[in-house]
Amino acid sequence: MARNVVIVGAQWGDEGKGKIVDILMESADIVVRFQGGNNAGHTVIVGEEKFVFHLIPSGILHAGKKCIIGDGVVVDPEVLIKEIDVLKARGIFRPEDLLISNNAHLIMPYHKRLDAARERLRGENKIGTTGRGIGPAYEDKVGRCGIKCGDLLNEETFRFKLKNNLVEKNHYIQTILHEEGFAVHELYHTYTSYAEVISRHIMDTSKFLSDAIAAKKKILFEGAQGTLLDVDHGTYPFVTSSNTVAGQAATGSGVGPSRIDKVIGITKAYCTRVGEGPFPTELSGAEADWLREHGGEYGATTGRPRRCGWFDAVALRYAARINGLDGLVVTKLDVLDKLDKIKVCTKYKYNGKTIEDFPTDGGTLARCEPVYEELPGWNSQTQGITSFEKLPKKAQAYLKRLEELSGVKVEIVSVGAKRNDVIILKDPFK
Repeated sequence: MARNVVIVGAQWGDEGKGKIVDILMESADIVVRFQGGNNAGHTVIVGEEKFVFHLIPSGILHAGKKCIIGDGVVVDPEVLIKEIDVLKARGIFRPEDLLISNNAHLIMPYHKRLDAARERLRGENKIGTTGRGIGPAYEDKVGRCGIKCGDLLNEETFRFKLKNNLVEKNHYIQTILHEEGFAVHELYHTYTSYAEVISRHIMDTSKFLSDAIAAKKKILFEGAQGTLLDVDHGTYPFVTSSNTVAGQAATGSGVGPSRIDKVIGITKAYCTRVGEGPFPTELSGAEADWLREHGGEYGATTGRPRRCGWFDAVALRYAARINGLDGLVVTKLDVLDKLDKIKVCTKYKYNGKTIEDFPTDGGTLARCEPVYEELPGWNSQTQGITSFEKLPKKAQAYLKRLEELSGVKVEIVSVGAKRNDVIILKDPFK
């Protein structure tokens, strides 16, 4: 039996991880977010209510389940507090269920200003960041001048680090970017007011998780974004600023890798991408518009329309290898219900040759042409179906073909946006 399960996006993000985390929390005791920041958006629909999470794991909807913001996350306290307030107003938030790692780094206002100004300077060469300061916050972490959540617990330490940082940040912001700088006292008072709200949640979450593992608790490790946006293994430079792959679950939560029992990859039944960068199976015109509208493909965090395309099995095979996937979750199968024909990319053509491995070099990938296999559509509704055997035969065949192409078994299928629109072939925890 698997006790510690990692969930990762197997595409470019937006695969529906929030809903799957919400479902699996029925079996788990603890959920840990292990990377990224509020550039993530996880949407869960329960009954007629819609919840959008950016920092707090969606497991917070389950009373008594501990929700941890891990070491590898960068935290914007303003966003976090707003998220808490929304949950409080809806009668959901329980303070004892939220824990924040003292080692998680803070996003500061100067990070956001740097992020937005740099994107403007890049012009046509922009990366397509969300402008939320994620990248600059990780830069400071690696540059050893970041400020941690734990620093909020000591006002003297916080003020010292803030003052030192602003000497350099203000010089760069004002001299190079020609933007307005920041006053130490203003940021100090703002962030100490945030500390009054969130300090009760800040602790050594690595130790908490170690004790939970010893007590044989079931832990779900929740990733944000997707494999192909990983800063080391994605389509660099059009990636996020953190490691999104399964290996980060250990690093970003302070749990030894030998404690991970199972890795599950989440993929849509087609492909989407937000922001800039190569996307071999991208569609344009009426086909792209149809998928976008029927799939509701607009960012939960930014509202940006997502780029849409056919399923890319080359990319999924790569994600399976990089993450060591033990199982697959296929979401949004129902979006394809009305199509007569469905295409799946099985390989690429590059410089006149056929290749079956995914090139992470952006220039190479941009010149790859998809080689498609055409499968028949099922032209009937899948939403509301709760067992694999009751799916249309052609929908079953489509899922089996994805298994064959990826080498990974499908364990869960999502056939709608709501919590109960799901087919569970195998619970990863059982």
